[in-house]
Amino acid sequence: MVQLTIDGISHEVADGTLLIDALTAAGAAVPHLCHDSRVKPSGACRLCVVDVSGQARPVPSCALEVSAGMVVRTRGEALDALRRTNLELIAAHYPAAACAAEPDHPFHRLLAAHGVEPGDVRQEGLFQDETHPYIGVAMERCIYCERCIRICEQVQGQFVWEAWGRGDGTRISPGKGSTLLAGGCVGCGACVDSCPSGALFDKRVGVEPAVWTRTTCVYCGVGCQLDVGTAHGRVVAMRPADSPVNRGHACVKGRYAFEYNHAPDRIMQPMIRRDGNWQAVSWDAALDFAASKLEAIVARDGPDAVGVLGSARATNEENYLVQKFARVVLGTHNVDCCARVCHTPSAKALKTMLGVGAATNSFDDIDEANAFLICGANPTEGHPVVGARIKQAVLKGAGLVVIDPRRTELAELADVHLAVQPGRNVPLFNALAATLIEEDLVDRHFLAERVEGFDAFAAHVADFLPESVAGACGVPAEAIRAAARLYAGGRPSMCFHGLGVTEHLQGSEGVMALVNLALLTGNLGKHGSGVNPLRGQNNVQGAAHMGCDPASLTGAQAIDVAGACFEQVWGARLPVSRGLDLPKMIDAARAGRLKALWAMGYDVYLSFANANDTAAALARLELVIVQDLFMNETARSFGTVFFPVASSFEKDGTFMNSDRRVQRIRTALPAPGEARPDWWVIQALAARLGKPRGFEFTGPEAVWDEVRSLWPDGAGLTYARLEHEDLQWPCPDESHPGTPVLHRERFAGAKTAKLAVVEYVPTVEQPDESYPLLLTTGRTLYQFNAGTMTQRTANLLLRASETLDMAPDDAARYGFVEGETVHISSRYGAADLTVHISGAMRAGQLFSAFHCPDLFINRLTSPVRDRLVRTPEYKVVAVRVEKLGD
Repeated sequence: MVQLTIDGISHEVADGTLLIDALTAAGAAVPHLCHDSRVKPSGACRLCVVDVSGQARPVPSCALEVSAGMVVRTRGEALDALRRTNLELIAAHYPAAACAAEPDHPFHRLLAAHGVEPGDVRQEGLFQDETHPYIGVAMERCIYCERCIRICEQVQGQFVWEAWGRGDGTRISPGKGSTLLAGGCVGCGACVDSCPSGALFDKRVGVEPAVWTRTTCVYCGVGCQLDVGTAHGRVVAMRPADSPVNRGHACVKGRYAFEYNHAPDRIMQPMIRRDGNWQAVSWDAALDFAASKLEAIVARDGPDAVGVLGSARATNEENYLVQKFARVVLGTHNVDCCARVCHTPSAKALKTMLGVGAATNSFDDIDEANAFLICGANPTEGHPVVGARIKQAVLKGAGLVVIDPRRTELAELADVHLAVQPGRNVPLFNALAATLIEEDLVDRHFLAERVEGFDAFAAHVADFLPESVAGACGVPAEAIRAAARLYAGGRPSMCFHGLGVTEHLQGSEGVMALVNLALLTGNLGKHGSGVNPLRGQNNVQGAAHMGCDPASLTGAQAIDVAGACFEQVWGARLPVSRGLDLPKMIDAARAGRLKALWAMGYDVYLSFANANDTAAALARLELVIVQDLFMNETARSFGTVFFPVASSFEKDGTFMNSDRRVQRIRTALPAPGEARPDWWVIQALAARLGKPRGFEFTGPEAVWDEVRSLWPDGAGLTYARLEHEDLQWPCPDESHPGTPVLHRERFAGAKTAKLAVVEYVPTVEQPDESYPLLLTTGRTLYQFNAGTMTQRTANLLLRASETLDMAPDDAARYGFVEGETVHISSRYGAADLTVHISGAMRAGQLFSAFHCPDLFINRLTSPVRDRLVRTPEYKVVAVRVEKLGD
């Protein structure tokens, strides 16, 4: 700590604190315009100047760190006169009408406080742009503080804004295009947040928020904290909050794509399909109908004739209740969630090898890492806030290896980009391991203390030396060796992986091979390291962890280990028979064994692989209960009953993000019409089926308290603590600070972990004469998953549809041109897509996102599944592409 004197009063602050922050903390805040705590100081506006003893002239407090014994004076005639003069210079060309129209902007308040009138002199040659759907431009208000330039560079890393000219001729505009979008803007809104004058602003309908409510983002698994602005019963604005996860930053989806909440096609009344048509009914009628159907099916075919699916968009509390409903009310372990089709392989691999099926480290550790290994993930599009943090770390000098068939944005920045052939992750990861051993890049101390099975593993991977597998993997042997050296030499090195690793025949085994690399190099149990899955949806980690999994209970506890405890608390016996996961439910439905399916916030038909086969299975069901905001594709084609539910803006609860952080959501406005929270629907249906006991909760907090009583690692995560603390489990009691880094001294249940010997098993999806190309599917920045939310927002103006991304060589080979619609088919189905010729693609490989229901990309994907947990292989399917009409 450092002691200093501010305006005659002694204060103590942390060493390294900026003086401007120390002044604010001491209640002696000074005016400023160019300062933003998220970026490096510039000292340009000279409004925050103070007198410091020993300094010949006033100094900008934003650019000076405190020092022991510093004596500071913040007020005085000379200082006030200097600030006023500087304000007058800044305001010389400023429009007076702007101050009158919007007096609450920081710059406008400063002018009023110092009695400075705007000069109102018109400027020529200012940048104009009306094309962005979310960000407005009024550069006549620009005061040249350059905060937009610095925050775009230093937080988002897009380098959109530049200052052109000098002196009075200075102008700020995009450096790489005539519009924001042409200049590389990704719509994060950071420049809008930072702008103190309104030169950059959010385009809104003119309604100012009346109330702000803190919540957690509803999109990806990063878990950004946001403030929801509401007025007149509607969400009208979102702004990023300062939290350890997002540090006052957001992406285009989290900040702007909220209009879906009030979309005109939102379902607000329960419905039953009769004679092929949906009819609005009362809640009593819908619940009675669903209960009677479920009761009849269970009585006739047994409880295992029903399947229940939790939701990554529902809260932890609601997912806990729905799996409890399946096991207690229906009497079946047939419960799953969408983790099955994305990161169940991660959970399986991490739990098998390390004892905990979750990320080992925090996002905060990005700042601690000296190198990154990004595998099968595109964070700047799929997880943009984390992607921006990784990008900033790399721009500051951290090493980067990217393993991805496409040349993504991070691959462009990488020291080594391994453009692996789709389906060849395992031999590539084994080759990296073989290099680490052959070149003695392993951590011998860590191996001796914490790792078993080294000799057998080394003998196995000796057959995977880079020179042996480079051709099959499609990457040069020396590049593989360079990647291994960088990962080992950069310690601590942090690994992030995504669905490009997990959604394969060997998805689980691919993650195991990544864990091997961390074990060999000692990149576990310390800050800046670890193996970290980037979860795709806001609560996919929580949904599975709450027990929406046929083989485990809440807290990922094995049924045979924790079952007795659950039976005691629930006052009911658990089912004896083994449950079905989602792929097995689809198989059972096709075979006529599964008769009913309850899908909560999950569009199974649109999102499950091999859609034509999925449709044949769903068509055989007698009862399909859909619980959602909108008439999704499952409901439209196969639904029997529709339960309309509240959005995350309209209820309380918690989500669990990718780095094991449990975070609150809070009611910002009431649900519309007859929509009810998911937890209310579950409780009501349990009562209709004659088993209300154990479901009579007063609200989400009461549900969460039961969760904590059954989940030892979450016992300390009370609502009272979550109100003010960002906590990560394990957190076993209310005095525990949470656990940012797992496996510090030992792995779960053991001092050591064993290296996994992973054989390579090729997928059956191989190109041939009939299907000569390989298609990979994935996410893009502006749309999300099945498009249920983003397709009902202005994000459609940023990306209206999906494209078939193709290498220039393939486009020339087949005679395709940019924008041409072509017919693509696999052995399982077909679709028509628009060609986008992209240098990010390699010849022989194609890419398309899966967000558009009308294109239905999953008609193309195959029935191949992960060998251990049956996750579909979305990442590799052999296809052919033809001109329409051929």
